[in-house]
Amino acid sequence: MDKLLPRRKVKIFKMRNRSGYAAIYQNNLTEGRSAAQAFSRMIKAVKRRAKRK
Repeated sequence: MDKLLPRRKVKIFKMRNRSGYAAIYQNNLTEGRSAAQAFSRMIKAVKRRAKRK
């Protein structure tokens, strides 16, 4: 994935029954202690997904 992941298309939200944040984008779900960490993990997940196709 050559271009940057559009942050406004990634849904980041605070999880109710857990400590931390989650991010959803194109059937990928990641978790992190902060919103920034969840987003950075999402970038890695999207890159792995692109390699599989």
